[in-house]
Amino acid sequence: MIDFSKYLTKGAGVWWGQAAAEPRPLVDALIAQTERIGPLRVFTGLSWNDQLAVSMPEAVSMFSYGGLGELRELGKSGRLEVVPCHYSALPRMFAEGRLPSDVGLVQVSAPDEHGRCSLGIGVDYVADALRHTPVLIAEINQRMPATLGTQRIPLERFAATINTDRSLPEDPTRAPGVTEGRIAAHIAELVEDGDTVQLGVGSMGAAVLDALAEHQDLGFHTGMITDGLLRLVDKGVATGSRKEIDPGLIVAGTALGSAELYHRVPELPARFLPTSYTHSPLVLSRLRSLVSVNFAVEVDLTGQVGAEVSRGVYVGAVGGSVDFARAAALTGKRSIIALRATSGGRSTIKAALDGGVVTTARSDVDAVVTEYGVAHLRGCSIGERARRMAAIAAPEFRERLDRERNTL
Repeated sequence: MIDFSKYLTKGAGVWWGQAAAEPRPLVDALIAQTERIGPLRVFTGLSWNDQLAVSMPEAVSMFSYGGLGELRELGKSGRLEVVPCHYSALPRMFAEGRLPSDVGLVQVSAPDEHGRCSLGIGVDYVADALRHTPVLIAEINQRMPATLGTQRIPLERFAATINTDRSLPEDPTRAPGVTEGRIAAHIAELVEDGDTVQLGVGSMGAAVLDALAEHQDLGFHTGMITDGLLRLVDKGVATGSRKEIDPGLIVAGTALGSAELYHRVPELPARFLPTSYTHSPLVLSRLRSLVSVNFAVEVDLTGQVGAEVSRGVYVGAVGGSVDFARAAALTGKRSIIALRATSGGRSTIKAALDGGVVTTARSDVDAVVTEYGVAHLRGCSIGERARRMAAIAAPEFRERLDRERNTL
């Protein structure tokens, strides 16, 4: 295994890729060597590494843009430093040296005949960060598919490499339930044939994709490709033929799903591009047909969205939701926020956000959806918004919300 003390000194900063593209053998080795190297600052996004909360040395300070996956456990113990930011801001933060970037750990595909490796299904912020990172260390995984859209990395760019032949981790998200299905049905009615869709992930996202199966000529410009999108490609729904830019192509930063999805990625009409493109305000403003669908922890009666904190624990992120919501609301077609009407026996629609954090401003929300219906908010006064929001709350909470809305 690589001796990281050759590349890192006390106080240095390290970032690595996220989700299925996380170079776990390198990460585990780094953690094991930290006590010998000294304190480190590290950054990653969504992590499925279940050892982070178990074996993370006190000498490691973990930074992330949110409390996603196993990082949630670090958040509960007070060991996660969240950098609240739009996903579109990550490239600039790396360029300005505001995020740890002395060494980058990447997982890449096997080199092609020219000795160049693809970032595969994990392009997103990695492609932007590596431009400002002097030392790159790579896990060359024989099972990482090569993808199109982003310039490949020559082998000589890596200070050190390891070779693996391991399966990419699969998304542990549970299958959608009845409630998610009802919410998805409402959302599908807000999407028209030919629209360009951005969609959050998880069981709700899977339900929405399934609900779009009877649409035609949908385009996708989104953060992550999932199995549900694969099914829409197979059905001839996701043609992208009416997209204003990148017609015929799915644009995304990463893939998040099953072994089948990872295997079939190279044959998809997809381009994997860096965050500086996928989430760019200038790029998104050209998608007049953009419909953004994002998910929330809670929403207040005026339409303010909380998607980061639940019961005092950082469980989400600003992420790309605001990038897409603002573009969809201002220059696109429609910004949609969806959530279950209850969580833990409590209403998720509230007079005031419990988490105390507004992720998405009410001015960037056109519609809120629960299993009980759709609250159309665009052009509505605060009082009318509150009335419409209370009407889609769980029935047992509506009377109280009606009383509370009269105090706004």
